[in-house]
Amino acid sequence: MRPRTVGRRLRAPGRGHRRHGAGGARRERAEPGRGRVLRAPGVRPDRALRARRSGPAVPAAAPAPGPRLPEPSDPAPSTTALLLGYVDFYRDRVLDKYAALPEPERTASRLPSGWSPAELLHHLRCMERRWLEWGFVDADLPDPWADHVDGLWALPSGDGADDVAAALAAQGRRTREIAESVGPGAAGVPSGRWAGAPPATIERTLLHVVQEYARHLGHLDVVVELATGSTGE
Repeated sequence: MRPRTVGRRLRAPGRGHRRHGAGGARRERAEPGRGRVLRAPGVRPDRALRARRSGPAVPAAAPAPGPRLPEPSDPAPSTTALLLGYVDFYRDRVLDKYAALPEPERTASRLPSGWSPAELLHHLRCMERRWLEWGFVDADLPDPWADHVDGLWALPSGDGADDVAAALAAQGRRTREIAESVGPGAAGVPSGRWAGAPPATIERTLLHVVQEYARHLGHLDVVVELATGSTGE
């Protein structure tokens, strides 16, 4: 019988070693099976603890494959059409992510700031309404800031989790209708939307709407991961 060799187990390259990001800054992550949470520098311990206390992720059905992200090489008849494609993409991803959440999570908050996914969808709907309807069609649009109460996002009285998703989808169709009707290079109508500045063109306005959606989709990605364990793109 051959004697057993006693020695160190060699670790596969790249495993168990901490990685360093740009500029050599240390980035830490949670280690499976350990009873502690490692956090990146600058994250307050009370917020890390609050995230742990929010409860385990609730399994949810995997979302259906979403729409394809437009590529820079995709043909587009105009800049307006190009930007509408990006707005539609991000709106569809927001709606897909929202649909993947268990229903109780849609009106609850997992973040210290307190907003819920339903409130985020209502904010996005009002955001599109402000920029397109108030900015290009109706200078006297009633209640353009309907998503804000005392500086915080809020849902309309009586609206449920499904209502905000349907309203956002409908507002998206209205956005496309307005953008296509005003024509390339069209400037908005003078209104409170522009706060005394010259009205912007439809292209500049749609670009702003794209960044609003990209930012808030990232916020929703974080909430969906906390609630279900599903990660974003």
